[in-house]
Amino acid sequence: QVHLVESGGGSAQPGGSLRLSCVASGFAFSEYGMSWARQAPGKELEWVAGIHDDGSETYYADSVKGRFTVSRDNAKRTVYLQMNSLKHEDTALYYCAKGLLADVKTANEEHEYWGQGTQVTVSS
Repeated sequence: QVHLVESGGGSAQPGGSLRLSCVASGFAFSEYGMSWARQAPGKELEWVAGIHDDGSETYYADSVKGRFTVSRDNAKRTVYLQMNSLKHEDTALYYCAKGLLADVKTANEEHEYWGQGTQVTVSS
């Protein structure tokens, strides 16, 4: 059974940083791309960042490019999202997701399992 458990959310001030983690179980983690997505109140789910199975390629939404960094540690079955220079508009529930393939895709529809999410709130 696939499980994805996110952690690391919380409150931060604008310009601050947070690091999210997602621990995976129940599948061959090192063989699949992984992504992060977020959903703000009243808005649709937005894909944010993705990483290939071996970490060789990463992709970002324009809204976070240059501020967020996705990485993974296959030995720990964990994917990370380092969020710097946080903005009010980054406030959302953040999810990690398992891709369908080794090469991650940037569409939410290309993912099949999602965690429960971790809340990120950016406020002054």
